[in-house]
Amino acid sequence: MKYFILIICFLLLNTIAKANENNFFNEAKDLFDKKKYEDSKFLFQRNIVYNPKDSASYLYLAKIFKIEEDQRQEEKNINTTLLLDPKNEEAMYLLIDIELERSNFSKADELSKDFKKICKEMCNKIDLIESRLKVFEKKDASWRQS
Repeated sequence: MKYFILIICFLLLNTIAKANENNFFNEAKDLFDKKKYEDSKFLFQRNIVYNPKDSASYLYLAKIFKIEEDQRQEEKNINTTLLLDPKNEEAMYLLIDIELERSNFSKADELSKDFKKICKEMCNKIDLIESRLKVFEKKDASWRQS
């Protein structure tokens, strides 16, 4: 009987802990949607403490750091998102964008090929990526001829 009560208490506490985890993420996302980035950043970070494998929290942190123009933190969180969820289209797209901004065309091209393999919802971005790569290739070709 003691074990039965102990198991029930454990399951109850576990359920409460899971509900709190979801609350942090949902509340953080609501704050993000309301453009309250500092408050949402705190809650996403708090959610990661309770659920370190939550790739969505890392992705939202990357978006916040992009808004704050902290590219180092943005890239760190994108890479963590992709480590936890290698098929995350949005994270892959954001990383391609960073590499294009850095003029790292070979890396952007490599990521673009990976993006084509995983895209399901953001396939419309492929044309945009390819057109940006072509613009950079033309600039590079004209620079080499000079």
